[in-house]
Amino acid sequence: MEQKNYLFPIFLKAHQLSFLIVGGGYVCEEKLNFLLKSSPLSRVTIVAPMIRPEVFEVVEKYDAPNVHIVLREFQADDVKGHQIVIAATCIEAVNAFVKESANAENVLVNVADDPPRCDFYMGGIVNKGNVKIAISTNGKSPTLAKRLRQFFEEMLPEEIDELAETLNAYRNTLKNDFETKVNTLNNLTKELIQ
Repeated sequence: MEQKNYLFPIFLKAHQLSFLIVGGGYVCEEKLNFLLKSSPLSRVTIVAPMIRPEVFEVVEKYDAPNVHIVLREFQADDVKGHQIVIAATCIEAVNAFVKESANAENVLVNVADDPPRCDFYMGGIVNKGNVKIAISTNGKSPTLAKRLRQFFEEMLPEEIDELAETLNAYRNTLKNDFETKVNTLNNLTKELIQ
């Protein structure tokens, strides 16, 4: 079977990075909510000439102290100092300019609703304490990723976080080499999926 999805999933320590969101409308609200839900301490700058009131509500909802809003048009230099940029305007020319500016600085960029221009996608996330599952449809269907997220949120028991803590405590008691630890934990957790 031919592989069609070449994405490499990683979990970023978002609170250690600096994000730039260009645009202050509905897409900004959605992306900011997505980011702060996972990492409320993320450092985010929003640049836009106008900001929807709901964007401020998202900041308040997560009590996000590191969100800064700049009320003006985007400028190419705005990408400097950020590791991740999200182009979230409804104006294709502005999004293209944001993409070009980010690429010139070797900064990763997500252009909302434009998969060919994205360096990465923001998929669905299931979060149960220390257990986090990311879901991607390779940019094909954010709606499907959302539905899958809802499915897994309902299916995973609330006790999964307690299990992760217990397994971590047990792992810390193992004094063997890495391979033996992995084999021990694999055998112990094998029953979880049966």
